[in-house]
Amino acid sequence: MVSIVLPIYNEEKGLEDFILSLKSELTKLSQDFEVIFVNDGSKDNSLSIIKKLCTDHKNFGYINLSRNFGHQIAISAGIDYAKGDTVVLMDSDGQDPPFVIGEMLDKMNEGYDVVYASRTKRENESVLKKLTASIFYKTLNRITSIEIPLNTGDFRVINRKVVEALKQMPEKQRYLRGQIAWLGFNQTSVSYERKGRSAGETGYTYRKMIRLALDAITSFSNWPLRLATISGFVCAFLGFILILYTLYGRFVLKQYEPGWPSLMITIVFLGGIQLLGIGMIGEYISRINDNVKNRPLYLIEETNLEK
Repeated sequence: MVSIVLPIYNEEKGLEDFILSLKSELTKLSQDFEVIFVNDGSKDNSLSIIKKLCTDHKNFGYINLSRNFGHQIAISAGIDYAKGDTVVLMDSDGQDPPFVIGEMLDKMNEGYDVVYASRTKRENESVLKKLTASIFYKTLNRITSIEIPLNTGDFRVINRKVVEALKQMPEKQRYLRGQIAWLGFNQTSVSYERKGRSAGETGYTYRKMIRLALDAITSFSNWPLRLATISGFVCAFLGFILILYTLYGRFVLKQYEPGWPSLMITIVFLGGIQLLGIGMIGEYISRINDNVKNRPLYLIEETNLEK
């Protein structure tokens, strides 16, 4: 069986059209399938549409989370309830074309554990978004021990072995494309052109993307903490040089005059470095605190699925 996991957040405008195209492609498969909708606290009529679809199709199921927990956690909830030997992760906004699923499944049959979709073209995305995404992934790959392929998202196919491995990763700050890359196994890609949204507006604001970037960096790299340590050594070295220069000016050149500018520059510089270091440490402590509390990753208000 193939399980299709669809996180949903305010997708009422284009959801039914997307499901029509998805059904058309799934019927071409020579195996059974199930579709799992995960409603992540939608504020529109997405849940009503989902329930109607599940009523009309016996192999459709839904999970209604108690509130908005975020895209990555919504996908994780769907993975937890997926029964298929193969699980497809994709968005429901029409940007991930359903016809690519068949290509990825064909690749899986060649013996791969993970097949991810690599974007050769991205429509209706600003230059700023493309640029920041490229810089982020290149930076992340340089500061971590794992390599996350460029121009990829969460659109991918994973087998049961990868699903069970993901369930063993209990962290609260989820970054699934990084977690799947960290797992290793046999991975490959297929290429496709990513279209613009069929309807509605994206739920991934710049604020959410920054939060996701922070989760990715703090989950897979200690580089920010090392940066804070290195900055401390650099500042200490510069301070030592400044002391030597001050003593040289006072006792050798006899030109020493107390200066307000140099004093303020030193205070501001050292203060900035200290705040930077404290902020980085605080990010890690915040994540440690979330995991120590060990609250559930998500809460379900209602579902028609059995775990």
